[in-house]
Amino acid sequence: MPFWHRLIVAAVVFGVVSLLARIIDWWLARRPLPPEATTRYRVLRRSISVSILVIGFFSALLVIPQVRAVAGGLLASSAVLGVIIGFASQRTLGNFVAGLLIAISQPVRLGDRVSYAGEDGVIEEIGLTYTLIRTREDARLVVPNEKLVSDTIRNASIRRRGTFAEVKVQVPLSADLGAAVEGIREEVAGERDASVFVSSLDGNATVTIRAAAVDERAAQRLESDLRVRVHGRLRSLGVWG
Repeated sequence: MPFWHRLIVAAVVFGVVSLLARIIDWWLARRPLPPEATTRYRVLRRSISVSILVIGFFSALLVIPQVRAVAGGLLASSAVLGVIIGFASQRTLGNFVAGLLIAISQPVRLGDRVSYAGEDGVIEEIGLTYTLIRTREDARLVVPNEKLVSDTIRNASIRRRGTFAEVKVQVPLSADLGAAVEGIREEVAGERDASVFVSSLDGNATVTIRAAAVDERAAQRLESDLRVRVHGRLRSLGVWG
């Protein structure tokens, strides 16, 4: 087979694999699958894609006559090269293996609300070597998978598919804190699994309001609604002028 025929075959194979992955991604986005299924697919798909690229590259070296001799020399020295690469990429390989462990054991899933290193956020993406956590300020924490597996992480939605909307308000210590908390409880009594509690006393009293939502987008909408409603209730109680 001519050299350019082999290149066309390789390009077609990679194109078909890429197209199939995009179709499956589109299909998953349209179906309400559990977070664990989506997480496992995303990580394993990336692993398989990388494996196909690596295997395809070395297979091309062996079947193309022009570079077969070079490939033989590379394979003959692969043991020494493997040791060198192994030492140089210990962290990268560790993060890759950790990514596979996350996909299988799933301590976190896409869309989970977590607390890590003092930051609250949502698992936005789980890559082969790192995980993205979107914080409340819409920033991104880039956490190596190896650290995510070995460190302690608080997951608020691991046992349920839904999530929570959470709003925090500052109440002056000079105000009637008990009346403020009771008024907010009455305001959110109709929400599912609603809770209102004083989470800190530092300069002002911090009152935390939580309520269940079906998913992350619904939680964001509910948080906006709760801020407006809680603000109105506190103004009616005279907490704010």
